Amino acid sequence: MDPAPRIAVVEDETDIAEILQYNLQREGFRPEVYHRGDTALAAIEADPPQLVILDLMLPGIDGLEICRHLKRNPRTASIPLVMLTARGEETDRIVGLELGADDYVAKPFNTRELLLRVKAVLRRAGAGRTPSEGPLVAGSLRLFPDAHRVEVEQNEVTLTATEFRLLAHLMQRAGRVQGRETLLREVWGYSSGVDSRTVDTHVRRLRKKLGPESERIETVIGVGYRFHR
Repeated sequence: MDPAPRIAVVEDETDIAEILQYNLQREGFRPEVYHRGDTALAAIEADPPQLVILDLMLPGIDGLEICRHLKRNPRTASIPLVMLTARGEETDRIVGLELGADDYVAKPFNTRELLLRVKAVLRRAGAGRTPSEGPLVAGSLRLFPDAHRVEVEQNEVTLTATEFRLLAHLMQRAGRVQGRETLLREVWGYSSGVDSRTVDTHVRRLRKKLGPESERIETVIGVGYRFHR
């Protein structure tokens, strides 16, 4: 039997951290709680967990800086990351998604919703790796589903689990418009209640990483996106 996923909870408010720890344990996860950003970053880099729940306002190092460090480190770049943000931190929320966070939950949050988000992110991180599935190719862009690898002009491109699933979904449906609601449902696993700007932020970040092949992802105004081979 596979061990329960380890989840790093980085939250300086003791009551919130205790609630998260209790509920994650009830759901079968192994939470590891950190109250300082610098302590959490050192522990995560030394022994990467399966997922990080990250508050933005932290002593030592703030959440955005932790996100930067994790996404720049090849050892931790692919760890799924869910941010906790206050409702007034719209700019920080967008910056976090730009830096590579997979999702966010605004405070005050519903614990059940947070657990559903965590499970959805973990499912996405472990999905889409079908052995023997051939590469998807468009120009110099090559996506290898079995190896979970992407190359542009024969150079490997580092993508988060969500970015990989988003690109794979678009490439598999090349030429067809994919609405934002469809992408939220098929890639993120959410049926409703999620800000569609989450999709726009991930597409913007994905385009930046694809460099010379970025124009293959077309914006269809008022609808969504279409991939061109």
